[in-house]
Amino acid sequence: MKKRYGRWLLTGLLAVSLLLTGCHGRRAPEDFCMPENFDPDVGTYNLVFWAKNDTNKDQTAVYDKAIRDFEALYPNIHIQMRLYTDYGRIYDDVITNLQTGTTPNICISYPDHIATYMTGTGAIVPMTELAADPEYGLGGAALRFDAPTLDEIDPSFLEECRIKGELIALPYMRSTECCYVNRDLVEALGYTLPDILTWDFVWEVSEAAAATRGADGIFSLNKQQVLLPFIYKSTDNMLIQYLRQAGAPYSTSEGEVLLFNEQTRDFLSEIAIHTASGAFSTFKISGYPGNFLNAGQCIFAVDSTAGAAWMGHQAPHVDISPDRIVPFTLGVRPIPQLDPDHPVMISQGPSLCLFDKPDPQEVLASWLFLQFLLTDDIQIGYAQTEGYVPVTTRARSNPVYTDYLDSAGEDLTLHYQTKLDATDLLLAHTQDTFVTPVFNGSASVRNAAGTLIENTAKSVRRGAVIDDAYWSKLFSEVQSLYRLDSLSGVTLSDAAGTDTPLPAVSAGLLITLGLIWLCILIFFLREKLLPHNKT
Repeated sequence: MKKRYGRWLLTGLLAVSLLLTGCHGRRAPEDFCMPENFDPDVGTYNLVFWAKNDTNKDQTAVYDKAIRDFEALYPNIHIQMRLYTDYGRIYDDVITNLQTGTTPNICISYPDHIATYMTGTGAIVPMTELAADPEYGLGGAALRFDAPTLDEIDPSFLEECRIKGELIALPYMRSTECCYVNRDLVEALGYTLPDILTWDFVWEVSEAAAATRGADGIFSLNKQQVLLPFIYKSTDNMLIQYLRQAGAPYSTSEGEVLLFNEQTRDFLSEIAIHTASGAFSTFKISGYPGNFLNAGQCIFAVDSTAGAAWMGHQAPHVDISPDRIVPFTLGVRPIPQLDPDHPVMISQGPSLCLFDKPDPQEVLASWLFLQFLLTDDIQIGYAQTEGYVPVTTRARSNPVYTDYLDSAGEDLTLHYQTKLDATDLLLAHTQDTFVTPVFNGSASVRNAAGTLIENTAKSVRRGAVIDDAYWSKLFSEVQSLYRLDSLSGVTLSDAAGTDTPLPAVSAGLLITLGLIWLCILIFFLREKLLPHNKT
């Protein structure tokens, strides 16, 4: 009976091992090759597309039209779209689905997130060879639509989508950050708004505004009980851009984390001072900067150029009730600078990635739709919904787009002045933008940057003592929170041939498999070497 139970145990261990291996094994994405024969009219392909949309119905309409037009060209390819309210939720769902091989076919995400996707089950397919295919690559001869060539995608936007020269994604839209300014309040304080803001100017004006609070709690500047002079929406970008302006380190493309340095501490110390005076706050602490700006309760609101349609008392998208809106003169400026003669700002925006599937024909069908999203009609249509800029030079030179730019201020919807001002700002400063290094774990480094500012501001508001001991503790806690000291741990080769950290779930799986096979080996040796009584 013991021998029978032992055989059952052995069978069970083998079954569990094979089950784990079968569920989580995959063809390496770098092994994907273009099918020798591909006919999009043979077979039916049901593809899943994940995209992001807040409350902008115009963007949803652009997606819907793109799907209809594509399906008319390829009747056997059907697109099912799922919309998310933010990129963080897309990231969370992709990470979850990577473990079960149930990822979408095409997904819009930030490059930092895509770099992490590369190491999971059903990981993304690199696009370098796909883009170069003469038949179905970018601008390929067999395409049923006029796709851009690789040379027609802005090289500065492509840079963020590469790891060691390998394309892991293609850019979809691009934006940067800018500062939306209540010009009336600046001038009421006796200042003149410059073309390029400096950190010193913004801090000085913000402090002057905070000092107008009277004994009754009313600010004489805006005649209200609420005034948050300077609000920053994405504090991760705030720190990243400051370090870049200062020539200070942040991270390297090899995954080296350099964020915790003296310049970071000095900038956080300055933020602590201005938080204590009431001159500075953040989106996560106080709320959306545009809402305070439109209510006359903010002077400097830093947000993406893509958020321009929410800025201003006549904005087409406003999230506060009409009775709270205070008319004002709005200025659009680059983010605060250390050196106004050499402005520096981040290039950001969503990119398109392609997930590996067992059927290469399905992958190729997905690749066709991904390319279709880069055609002029879609690029121009989506860019017109907010302060985005098309990623292709051909779309930007299209007469439809140039006419759109030339019609700023003609109405309060499509040609809303602030939206076009934000777009013009990015177009004028494209050469002043930069991208952050992308690697598996770069998303965690970015989150850590934002957390340093958020936790500093929160600590000040709670009355914490801000000294050297505080900074040491903060740096240590944030490093541990995002496991930044373990990015060089267990690795596996990614599609670009570099070593990237293995996700914790996958590492645990490998350890479990190793233990199972060790148990099998021990049981086998025991059966062979130990004497058994005959029954």
